[in-house]
Amino acid sequence: MFGSKAIRVAVALVAVLLQFPQFVIPAAAQATSAAVAGNWRVTISTPDGTISGVASFKQAGNVVTGWVGPSEDDPIPIDGILKDNKLTIKTSPQPGRTVAFSKCDLTVNGDKMVGTIDTNKGTIELVRRTP
Repeated sequence: MFGSKAIRVAVALVAVLLQFPQFVIPAAAQATSAAVAGNWRVTISTPDGTISGVASFKQAGNVVTGWVGPSEDDPIPIDGILKDNKLTIKTSPQPGRTVAFSKCDLTVNGDKMVGTIDTNKGTIELVRRTP
């Protein structure tokens, strides 16, 4: 039915395509992390009460940097790692500053992130702010 030359060409083509999956697998089907860059409203809930604030993140691949705080005028630097839809953030308070959490683990779902602070000392919710 097919000649040996046609089979060799087909095998060679498959071998080449397997080396470049971005051309074979649609972009939507390739594994990617969520997008968290932007500005966020923050609500932290603990047994002692609720704290409101804001955050702003930049993202380069799976590395997230930025700040979180009670206002844009009072930022606390953060560093984070994003894997799929899971974001872990660690704060870096300046000397003499207190923070609501040192670490939080978030699940990203579009324009909303929810999770826990400092291993279940409270909950945190971030909602993307629109301009």
